[in-house]
Amino acid sequence: MSQKVNESIITDPSLAPEGKLKIDWVQAHMPVLNSIRDQFEAEQPFKGLKVAISLHLEAKTAYLAKVVQAGGAEVTITGSNPLSTQDDVCAALVEDGITVFAKYNPSEEEYREHLMKTLETKPDLIIDDGGDLVTILHSERQDLLPQVRGGAEETTTGILRLKALEKEGKLQFPMIAVNDAYCKYLFDNRYGTGQSVWDGINRTTNLVVAGKTVVVIGYGWCGKGVAMRAKGLGAQVVVTEVDAIKAVEAHMDGFTVMPMVEAAKVGDYFVTVTGNKDVIRGEHYDVMKDGAILSNAGHFDIEINKVELDQRTQSKRTVRRNIEEYVLNNGKKVYLLAEGRLVNLAAGDGHPAEIMDMTFALQAMSLKYVNDQYEAVGPHVVNVPYEIDEQVARIKLSSLGYSIDKLTDEQAKYLDSWSE
Repeated sequence: MSQKVNESIITDPSLAPEGKLKIDWVQAHMPVLNSIRDQFEAEQPFKGLKVAISLHLEAKTAYLAKVVQAGGAEVTITGSNPLSTQDDVCAALVEDGITVFAKYNPSEEEYREHLMKTLETKPDLIIDDGGDLVTILHSERQDLLPQVRGGAEETTTGILRLKALEKEGKLQFPMIAVNDAYCKYLFDNRYGTGQSVWDGINRTTNLVVAGKTVVVIGYGWCGKGVAMRAKGLGAQVVVTEVDAIKAVEAHMDGFTVMPMVEAAKVGDYFVTVTGNKDVIRGEHYDVMKDGAILSNAGHFDIEINKVELDQRTQSKRTVRRNIEEYVLNNGKKVYLLAEGRLVNLAAGDGHPAEIMDMTFALQAMSLKYVNDQYEAVGPHVVNVPYEIDEQVARIKLSSLGYSIDKLTDEQAKYLDSWSE
């Protein structure tokens, strides 16, 4: 039963001590954000402003919200996925003075209500994950658009939606494409997704990966990470792609490449990482092996077509937490993890804290940048400035105790010259 606390809507305020322990743990392992928090506390870049955040609401996200709050902002946060919200973390944030509209596994109506209430705070700045806040602002709540200076987007899916909006000439404020920053896709998408997806699958199934065939659908940076970790666990890896260049890359990385209709016949585990819909669908279920395990590591639960799966099913039951067994009309069984939602968050704790430290540092600094430059940038989707990317990397290196070389004046001059 949800309870309202100081305008917030959360499940249980008494869970706050457990949530605080989680936040304290990740804070101890997020040195880059700690450095930025010190900067924000001194400079107060968001003083007097309202910030709305929609992200997977767990401990690492909670600490990002606290860092933005330390910069002077009035922060409101909601979840970007019904199954990734952690109720104890929500309760802890409310105790810290952050408004929260979120709970684990809300109904569709409740989930939508939480998004709407977050926007009804009339934010000046937003941090989005998947584009829900931006979409609602540009469709149903256009009355709130004049207040918004800009924001930052976390995911591939969200950036695709933003670019479609911009292409149609409808985007009304600048958005920073955090997902496209070097310190995001090289580390978060590859190493973060690679580890957290298999954390989620392994803890949920308790089955061996070694010797099995893993089909990775999509070979972007997230797919590369999932395939790399599957290989490390001893699996045979098959990659399916629609992009010929990425398919060649997968081949040269040592993986088998084939069309999905062929891969469907041999896979023991399937992981979708495309950002597109229906990449596993009816024709694929028809040829799958008995016992195939299906999981999604893309943002929305549309990559695995559940309607066509249901149409081919004679019975369905929950056999373990986050595992649904489908007995198909042909007698074979397939298993769907976490309702086809993000397996690393719906059935796990998401990316490691040290990985999200860099990503959320990019979010925090991008939010400051768009607040400083929103008039100059205008209503466009823009990349994270390289200076911010490099700053995050330098803070990370320093936290590791590493240093790197610098160009000499002569070297810099040589690189700037067209002649010998």
